[in-house]
Amino acid sequence: MLRNLFYAFPPSMRYWVRRIYYLPTDIYEGATGKRHPLQPPKGIIYTGSGDYLKESYKRLEQLKKHCELKSSSHILDIGSGIGRIAVPLTEYLDHSGKYEGFDVVKLGVDWCKKNISSQFPQFNFRYIPLMNDLYRSDGADPATFRFPYDDNSFDSCVVNSVFTHMVPEEVSHYMSELSRVLKKGGKGIVTFFIYDDNYNPDTIKSYDFQFRYDYEHYRLMDKKVKSANVAYKENYLKNELLQKNGLKEIKRINGFWPTGKRRHEIDDFQDVVFIEKT
Repeated sequence: MLRNLFYAFPPSMRYWVRRIYYLPTDIYEGATGKRHPLQPPKGIIYTGSGDYLKESYKRLEQLKKHCELKSSSHILDIGSGIGRIAVPLTEYLDHSGKYEGFDVVKLGVDWCKKNISSQFPQFNFRYIPLMNDLYRSDGADPATFRFPYDDNSFDSCVVNSVFTHMVPEEVSHYMSELSRVLKKGGKGIVTFFIYDDNYNPDTIKSYDFQFRYDYEHYRLMDKKVKSANVAYKENYLKNELLQKNGLKEIKRINGFWPTGKRRHEIDDFQDVVFIEKT
């Protein structure tokens, strides 16, 4: 109910709704100094859920464990948001390491430049105004956008909670671009909502995170705001999005989104896919 109400607002209004909702908390944490120096106020965190810092450092550990991330790695963060991936990397990457991130929301890019790039010059953030009906009502077509990076530039990548808000032609193009800019053997983290032939939204009776609108190889949560949440069929992900673009899945951690019930503290809500460029 609350999610549908939130989606009913135009993109520009959604940011203000969140700011107003978290204003008391942000004032309190700012006044008491209980907020980490590189942690943004909750009212301007427009992506992701849960504890900002815990989620941030969890991704860093996954990159180190499953993607062979080194302190000298060059890493690309697609949908850099408001620094969730970048913040822990400021403590891990050395001066030979490099971080590049881009996002469609200027608010997040501006905050990251002011608070992160100003202290860590090897961290670069770009604002790319691309169309997405969840975050903005205008912009260029993401299905034709060429990443502003050279071929074979990156050792690793993160695409966190991005493809869950993009339709197939956009994701397919991004996968192609991701393969282009990754070095051979480069690895990364990509999150999805993944379902198989047995998926039935009617069996999820106690939780409202349901993908009711079926378009053969993908499903939508909301027909009016298509990018609100998008789920992909497992075979389509493997064959059309990964394999055709020279990428392969090396590991997967299933998220708890189908039930809404977290089993362990480290569980992810979305499905986490670890990929490698072949």
